Amino acid sequence: MAVSAVAICVRSLFMALGCVMVATLIYTISIDGLPFRIDLLTPWMVATLIDFYINVIAIGAWILYKESSWVSTILWAILLVCFGSITTCVYIVLQFLKLTPQESLQDPIYFVLLQHKTKGEAEEKRRFSVISARVLFGALGCLMLGTLIYTLVTDGSPFRTELLTPWMTATLIDFYINVVALSVWVVYKESSWISSFFWIVLLICFGSITTCAYIVRQLFTLSSQDPVYFVLFTSSNRQDTIGWQGAQFITFKKERKQV
Repeated sequence: MAVSAVAICVRSLFMALGCVMVATLIYTISIDGLPFRIDLLTPWMVATLIDFYINVIAIGAWILYKESSWVSTILWAILLVCFGSITTCVYIVLQFLKLTPQESLQDPIYFVLLQHKTKGEAEEKRRFSVISARVLFGALGCLMLGTLIYTLVTDGSPFRTELLTPWMTATLIDFYINVVALSVWVVYKESSWISSFFWIVLLICFGSITTCAYIVRQLFTLSSQDPVYFVLFTSSNRQDTIGWQGAQFITFKKERKQV
């Protein structure tokens, strides 16, 4: 079965990253116990967790778009909250495994991002406006910026060795695996390697502040009448999405008539 090099590389990357996070989790529990302890919640740990979960919301929004039912959406959301980047990696690998040989060869990242449901099913399930998404991610970005400034003022610089407890290290690994997932999306979206590199550096340095800024920036390239999921795709792929879902909708209607 023919599969593109891009699909193989990205799938292998997230399989490896998922294994790294599982090993990190097991190792940290073995040497430092469970993470459910008040003494672990230092100011910078709290700030890191807020940063982490804002990125989780961004990834969760894609899962919300992708999934065909509320049951599966809620299940994946719970797993994402509880297991973080392990869930991210498992979900991405599963989406790559679902690709047909043609999709893998043609544009694997596009088809992994794409919702494999008919247009009718997608519109019946949920609606979320571009304006609402701008407000949501703008507010989340401001929340993280405020958290960062407050923590810097009250607890000083984060670049101190005493802050690197086993669970802080594990949380940072978890955080940056999700950053890798977001970076793959940024590379797909951007038209040049220079702009991709620029945004990835900002993601590494400023985390979810950059995530929110990037999403809001992309949302402002859409009109208020556009489907919010268009933000996932490049401008050239947006028309492909309409055509693909239209074809799926026609097939869906034919199948229902036959039934």
